Amino acid sequence: MDATGGQSLYPLHRCKTLHLVRHAQGIHNVEAEKDHSAYLSHDLFDAHITPLGWKQVDNLRTHVQASGLSKRIDLVVVSPLLRTMQTAVGVFGGEAYTDGVSVPPPMVANTGISDHPAISSLNCPPFLTVELCRERLGVHPCDKRRSIREYRPLFPAIDFSLAKSDDDILWKPDIREKNEEVAARGMKFLNWLWTREEKEIAIVTHSGFLFHTLSAFGNECHPSVRSEICTQFANCELRSVVIVDRSLKSSASSTTNYPGKIPHGLDLPSDAATEKHPALQKAAPKEKKPSLLGKM
Repeated sequence: MDATGGQSLYPLHRCKTLHLVRHAQGIHNVEAEKDHSAYLSHDLFDAHITPLGWKQVDNLRTHVQASGLSKRIDLVVVSPLLRTMQTAVGVFGGEAYTDGVSVPPPMVANTGISDHPAISSLNCPPFLTVELCRERLGVHPCDKRRSIREYRPLFPAIDFSLAKSDDDILWKPDIREKNEEVAARGMKFLNWLWTREEKEIAIVTHSGFLFHTLSAFGNECHPSVRSEICTQFANCELRSVVIVDRSLKSSASSTTNYPGKIPHGLDLPSDAATEKHPALQKAAPKEKKPSLLGKM
């Protein structure tokens, strides 16, 4: 019998669940809405999120906690820019920071020209910055990052160890990354994810990066599914997807499969037993008609 309805099965250990998040409203979003050329302004260098952006963060945080998602995430991967890190720790960080707690906070108070209090590291997943999931590179100062040495005091609990350079050597003032280059970088990023042991990962990144990366998928899907995957993200929007390792290049092994036969015993399925012992077919009793108890 063929499966119907377009359904398919795939081993769980060859899948990862990704929770994709675009950063909250940044000052560059506001200014570019008025005048698109504002993206060229150096006043918007490494744009921070707005007061409205912080409200968006709070609303998404409420949703993440109410849905139980906050308890399932193993790792938060974040683009190393001010607006994405603010969003990541605001949504997935611990409860309000408490004086006397010895663990460093993922964000100190008033980071990024804000009145936002410090955020606690208690009961939250680890945060790791990855350059591969940055916004489209070049020309726009809002997409240029600060030095890692400037970020570390602001985000003490975020792991910056994968940065290859303290200064931003990827952003060029006169060369804008092409769409296909962003998509290729996105594929490289997804391949990197397969090297991680974590199975449920939140990724806080940018609209351009998400759009060009996800547009490489969905061609084999129903149009309604493709529209869910490949449309632009709103500020602080979250979409959950599952990615599958169809190449079988991953060396991941299942942590939930169980081999059975412990302790070892005879367990030949009935159909297989009949094929192995043809005599059983002749000896098989004829089917009896059901009877009614109590009938004389």
